[in-house]
Amino acid sequence: MNSVVSQFLTSLRLGEPQVQRNMRVIPLYSSVKHSPEYLTLGQALDQQVLKVTEASQAGSVPELKVISIAEKFILLLDGEELAGAKQNRVLNTTILLQPHAEMLIPVSCTEQRRWAYASAEFAESGTVMAHTARRAKSDSVSQSLKQAQGYRSDQGRVWHEIDKLAAEAKVSSSTSAMHDVFVAKDQDLAEFSQVFELQPAQQGLLVLVNNEVAGFDILSSATAYQMLHPKLVKSYAMDAITQPNVEKEMQFSSKAQDFLSSIANCTVQVYPSAGIGQDYRFESPTIVGSVLVAEEHVIHGAFFRVAEINSSETITSASQRRFFRQHS
Repeated sequence: MNSVVSQFLTSLRLGEPQVQRNMRVIPLYSSVKHSPEYLTLGQALDQQVLKVTEASQAGSVPELKVISIAEKFILLLDGEELAGAKQNRVLNTTILLQPHAEMLIPVSCTEQRRWAYASAEFAESGTVMAHTARRAKSDSVSQSLKQAQGYRSDQGRVWHEIDKLAAEAKVSSSTSAMHDVFVAKDQDLAEFSQVFELQPAQQGLLVLVNNEVAGFDILSSATAYQMLHPKLVKSYAMDAITQPNVEKEMQFSSKAQDFLSSIANCTVQVYPSAGIGQDYRFESPTIVGSVLVAEEHVIHGAFFRVAEINSSETITSASQRRFFRQHS
């Protein structure tokens, strides 16, 4: 494993747990400092230094076009959703966008039954993909990279996870939009957000649902994490509110530490990032994860527990090819 990655992961420190219903959040900190400065997606859009559009007027499901006029790097986080244009999408991987850059970025569709312009440009939806769907997407992107297919997801698997989420949440959407599920559950999600308050200097969170580790996200910048904290809390909370509350008495702090320690048992593959830097992909029978390294610093890491991850149904590859031909 790269020494920069190893040093960062071993530097992680657990904070005091916060509890709401069947979900526990443990704040994460790192002693490694001095990463490059960057704007989040939300900040860049608010400051009007980033424009996100369809790849062309006709559109292309698995990619979008981004144009930055910012003087700083811009962080596009794995799982962040963009709303508008011909259909809502999420980022397939974390990207650090260079200042004054223009490029195509890899995305997945999160709104299956719409292919018509709602707006010329995309806006921030305020949502990071629900944890279980994001985990499945991350795994499929890793498999795509292994097959030299780039940062593509298994779109059928993504749709299946969104459909399953909607069914578990008992939410109906005319366009099968993931965002509609979040809107319908806004009051429940707000309860979790109020409990899981941002802590001083917090850089990430490790989450347990029903006393099992779901995963964690960690950023190099506490300032950037502050902007992303509400969305990440809701991403994990969405799965918590759709699961029954299972009461168990166990040492969840030791489970969290064991999960961090088990990363050392993963196999690691390194790929050129979709933006700048390198994308480290981690895999074991129980973990799937990724770490973005740029400017000799870890920028973002995300790791998920993968029990039963491969049980998801998918649409056939022929069906996917037909969809992409019709929508590109």
